[in-house]
Amino acid sequence: MHDFLGEQTYTELRGHNFALTADFDAVKVEDYEGLFITGGRAPEYIRLNPRVLEIVREFFALGKPVAAICHGPQVLAAAGVLKGYKATAYPAVGPDVTLAGGEYVPVPVTDAVVDRNLVTAPAWPADTAIVRELARLMGAKIEI
Repeated sequence: MHDFLGEQTYTELRGHNFALTADFDAVKVEDYEGLFITGGRAPEYIRLNPRVLEIVREFFALGKPVAAICHGPQVLAAAGVLKGYKATAYPAVGPDVTLAGGEYVPVPVTDAVVDRNLVTAPAWPADTAIVRELARLMGAKIEI
């Protein structure tokens, strides 16, 4: 987990205190309606797992909704699914989107970008926007 604490960039903080009880090898894409890839440092590491990339590709092949926030698009880039998509991300990840064949779209930190089955956002201040748009892609009717 990270936050801005007056430094030039974010500061790493402890993320959780719970035991993980699932693993990527057990994931069956057909059991899920959508995929949400969080940000922070996790994408930097999980994109090295071949099964994670396979899961992402399966979601895209089936046209299922996918959301990625902050550094999450690093996983999409590694999976090779961004070609032809418009996406946003934490600004330092913008080059990853572009190099993967996507179109990086800079937006205010509170906004999300939707392109077909993909919704992306630049950072946690956009939590409301990305969750709202992912829910819409999954068929929820949201009135504001």
